[in-house]
Amino acid sequence: MTTLIVVLAAIVFVLVFGSWATVLVRQYQKGLLETFGKYSQTYEPGLHFIFPFVQKVRKIDMREKTLDVPRQDVITKDNATVTVDAIVYYKPTDAKKVEYEVENFEQAAVRLAQTNLRSEIGEMDLDQSLSSREKINSKLLNTLDKETDKWGVRVTKVEIREITPPDDVKNAMAQQLKAERRRRADVLEAEGSKKAAILKAEGSKRAEVLEAEGEANARRKRADARRYEYITEAEGEANAIQGVFGAYHKGKPTKGILTLKAYEAMKELADGRASKLIVPSGTADVLGAVSSIMGVAGEDGFPDLEEGEFEEGRGEDLVEGLSKKAEEARTEFEKRAEEIQERAEKRAAEELEEGPE
Repeated sequence: MTTLIVVLAAIVFVLVFGSWATVLVRQYQKGLLETFGKYSQTYEPGLHFIFPFVQKVRKIDMREKTLDVPRQDVITKDNATVTVDAIVYYKPTDAKKVEYEVENFEQAAVRLAQTNLRSEIGEMDLDQSLSSREKINSKLLNTLDKETDKWGVRVTKVEIREITPPDDVKNAMAQQLKAERRRRADVLEAEGSKKAAILKAEGSKRAEVLEAEGEANARRKRADARRYEYITEAEGEANAIQGVFGAYHKGKPTKGILTLKAYEAMKELADGRASKLIVPSGTADVLGAVSSIMGVAGEDGFPDLEEGEFEEGRGEDLVEGLSKKAEEARTEFEKRAEEIQERAEKRAAEELEEGPE
């Protein structure tokens, strides 16, 4: 019985002593071994043995943590009071420094963040502080990381959560925002009206230009048509006159035929109903020659002359004179046709320049 008690006591002692002599350091921790209260070494994660009552292990959490910076009132450069709060992300890098270099890291970090936050915002006016969050975050991160390095901590991120101006400043800012938006709306409306007026004017101008171009093209086409009409009419008249004389010329008429044709033409002119008769210059000589012939003829026409009674020389002179006068009349008609054509072309050109009325 006594032996059993001794065995049980030995087992209990071993278990108790073993629990005191072994230390388990977890994966996210590091252990600081102290011998008689003095730092000896740093234990990595795992199971470690120590001498109870002589050695002690302090476990340090190495995971990244967050630290809330309480709200505080800060005065800006233009003497406006704003309420600011922030959040700090940090990660221990040296377990020994975290434990032995600073008594309470979180409290020290909060005080340091508040001090630097007041310093940074105090150098800015209200508008800058409200619109420069990234700049403030960057400066705070650099300052805190530099100051906490000696404590074995690395500040990974700093974020300003809220910058709250006083109520009266909020109301003024709201009114300013309304006024600015109203001004932008008025500017946009004015610009829209201006663009609409410009587009309308350009459209009217373009329409007038197109209308003027259309009217000019129409006038040009009408003038071309009239010109073509006048020229064609003149050319037709000239061709008709030239065709008649050309036919006589190609037919090679004798002097006697020309004399008779001249007589027939004068006879047709005399049979007209007009009270006035206008004939070309030189026609009077032809009529004189015809009257000479008519003087030879009687009431019943030309007398029947026997051979030898008609003076041959006189008849030839008469026929030659009539042929000469007919040739002069033909030349006169050709000149007249050319003048008609020239006048038609001139008239068409004048109407083309002036345009239709």
